Amino acid sequence: MPASALALVVVAALVHALWNFAAKKAQGNHHFACMTAIGVSLLWLPVVVVAGFDELPNWGWQAWTATLASAVVHLAYFNALLAGYRAADMTVVYPVARGSGPLISALAAVVLLDEHLGLGGTLGLAGVVGGILLMAAGPAFFAKGAGRDPDLHRKRQLGIAWGALTGATIAAYSLIDGYAVKVLALSPLIYDYFCNLLRVPVSLPAVLRDRAGFLPALRRQWKHALVVAIGAPTAYILVLYAMTLAPLSRVAPARELSMLFAALIGGQLLGEGERGWRIAGAVFIALGVAALAMAR
Repeated sequence: MPASALALVVVAALVHALWNFAAKKAQGNHHFACMTAIGVSLLWLPVVVVAGFDELPNWGWQAWTATLASAVVHLAYFNALLAGYRAADMTVVYPVARGSGPLISALAAVVLLDEHLGLGGTLGLAGVVGGILLMAAGPAFFAKGAGRDPDLHRKRQLGIAWGALTGATIAAYSLIDGYAVKVLALSPLIYDYFCNLLRVPVSLPAVLRDRAGFLPALRRQWKHALVVAIGAPTAYILVLYAMTLAPLSRVAPARELSMLFAALIGGQLLGEGERGWRIAGAVFIALGVAALAMAR
């Protein structure tokens, strides 16, 4: 992986962990998903206008199909992530989501995009996945008898389940978006903007069925939605540019550097326990990412 691509991924990882912290604090639902999509559409419009719409007339049916498909999958991803954050700790949901997604993405990239991991890449991927298991499960998950807290165990089970579902959607949109920027050569900035813009009409039906709850949710959660609306596109646009510089099978797992930041955020700012266990998992992830970056 080129140093420039790795630098983009590191910055994206930090921004990604920060906006996920805001999403966790918001405890939002479909209203929050819709308001963030609207926020992105409004806040990023000037940037897109300055960047120019020159390439839009050249978009064919493949480009628009990929954009719509990505918008739908991203909406499913965000709603699954929010459901997980309502049900469990960030330090359970986030690692499982971020770990299972790259695992599926990297394997699919090898099968569908004819990329090659090699021994170093395979060991790096194993390190990432092992670190995710350490962070998400922890010793309490495997305790039996009197050592197990039933409520905590159930909460962790829900977090792992929602995290795995979120990871599946991450893998799906990673493949779609990798195809869009690498094969169709779409501008990452313009592509990501229209993916977010199309999320607005896709998310409206759920909001209209519960329209009375939108304004109260907006009053409570607008600050968190603002952080997500700025941070989520920033992080992902950086990743899309990294995809143009390095193989998807390297970029997708390397994004899990965000686990290092999530471990600190979950332990320090959210007061979630088992800090030492989770930091150990984060070290495994860092070593795995380093192996992926150096793999040939």
